[in-house]
Amino acid sequence: MDKIKILVVDDESRMRKLVSDFLIKKDYQVVEAADGQEAIDIFFEQNDISLVILDVMMPKMDGWEVLREIRSYSRIPVIMLTAKGDERDELNGFELGVDEYISKPFSPKILVARVDALLRRSNLITEEAKIEAGGIVLDKASHTVLIDGKSVDLSFKEFELLSYFMENQGLALSREKILNHVWNYDYFGDARTIDTHVKKLRSKMGEKGECIKTIWGMGYKFET
Repeated sequence: MDKIKILVVDDESRMRKLVSDFLIKKDYQVVEAADGQEAIDIFFEQNDISLVILDVMMPKMDGWEVLREIRSYSRIPVIMLTAKGDERDELNGFELGVDEYISKPFSPKILVARVDALLRRSNLITEEAKIEAGGIVLDKASHTVLIDGKSVDLSFKEFELLSYFMENQGLALSREKILNHVWNYDYFGDARTIDTHVKKLRSKMGEKGECIKTIWGMGYKFET
């Protein structure tokens, strides 16, 4: 079986080597790019890249430009790296379709764990591939969502979030449970990550967004 290929994009060679070494130890194949333009060239030349780890601050093309270009053609999982802890940057990343957002400095082991989780879930096909509720049809096999027969374009993380909600209809889900299941790692930040994704998901679902109920001081519940 061919190794899973990951594109690591960062203008700092030491950072690329650090990330690459840890990924290679986990038996991933790594391709490196030193700037945004090189990343775009590699991404479109090699059509077998499974995930992108992308720095924000880079010459020629920054990470946001690269992400926009990738997202115009692909829903491939993308992890953004940044030296900034600015909430606006984080919100901008989620708006553009980032799947994970990691601030430097970070633990390479945590980064690899998130890579593992993203790739594992991106290929997730369960016996019950389709979930239907209240006019919403979620198909895990094809990674598609239909609302009243119309296709809805969700990011990878939004899809996983809706899937988790629909699998647990009627149950009150704490933010901690949602983070542990959908993000699949111990989260030490605040709840803005979940709230940002839920707000975006509700917006894309239109009237059906009302199925995601807010439980004040706790989390959310999905009810049709």
